[in-house]
Amino acid sequence: MKFSQFFKDHIIAMIINVLCILVLSLFLLSVGLHFGEIMIVIAFWIIILLVYWGYSYHSINKRLSSIYELTIHLDKKYLLSDVIGIPANAEEAVYFQIIKMANKSMLEQVSVVGRERKEYKEYIEQWIHEVKTPISAIQLLCENSKSDFARKLLCETEKLNHFVEQALFFARSEETEKDYLIKEVFIADIVHSAIAENKQLLIINGMSVVFDELPLTAYTDPKWIEFILNQLIVNAVQYKSGNSPTLTFSIQEIRGGIALSVMDNGIGISESDLLRVFGKGFTGENGRIKKSSTGIGLYLCKRLCEKLGIDISVSSVQNEYTVFTLYFPKGTFSGIIT
Repeated sequence: MKFSQFFKDHIIAMIINVLCILVLSLFLLSVGLHFGEIMIVIAFWIIILLVYWGYSYHSINKRLSSIYELTIHLDKKYLLSDVIGIPANAEEAVYFQIIKMANKSMLEQVSVVGRERKEYKEYIEQWIHEVKTPISAIQLLCENSKSDFARKLLCETEKLNHFVEQALFFARSEETEKDYLIKEVFIADIVHSAIAENKQLLIINGMSVVFDELPLTAYTDPKWIEFILNQLIVNAVQYKSGNSPTLTFSIQEIRGGIALSVMDNGIGISESDLLRVFGKGFTGENGRIKKSSTGIGLYLCKRLCEKLGIDISVSSVQNEYTVFTLYFPKGTFSGIIT
């Protein structure tokens, strides 16, 4: 606390003391006390006041500084009332009780919101579990039919399944680590699985696939990597160009790990949008053209990569190409399986 603030807080008391000094001086003059003696009395009064105010400022400033430092270094600042210690005076005791009541009310409200969120998440997960059954049934019926209508319907069910997976991950995003199964896997196997998952979507949209595969492995969760690849494939199809649309997968060993690249020759991403494509709800210029864009898919990909401990980057030139690259760090056990 600055001394100027302390001075402002005590200005009324200072004014009262000045008035008292003047009244006392007039009284002492009226009873015949010499001017020099009156000045001695006033000097003692002022010295006592200065000592008192100096001590008060020092003690208050020391107390507030210690509380401020304690608050800064406290991870959970709402626990301040539990570690602040015994109040130094009656005024602090009142504020102390107010803080404790406010914290109690806040914790009760947080607990209520937490229970509501948990119930909502459980409902979403249950709904997703239930809706997957009819989706699987529709896919099975369509696969047994060779008509164009069945292919188109199968393509739409693939999209629906992607949206369901998005909702599932979003519901579990705060505790995704509980659903991890990290193991050594061939990156190529995950790519093949993602391509097969989206085969109808690729066929209907006339998109060819090129895969330059190598027998490289990484320690990761294949289910969630496939989820990321599914999203990248859907995006590539959504923003394809009309000139021989092609989706190219490549795996290469780099220093410190393995890189998996997904490249398309679609409409690309503008330079101004590149730094924000992973932002939640960001659709950019292309999203305004494609009205169905939600800006959630790439956000989930980025968030999931952070959970899995892998990096994701993007580079693009408008009307030429877009490349998304996943970087898998190489652990002490990763390598080529023979």
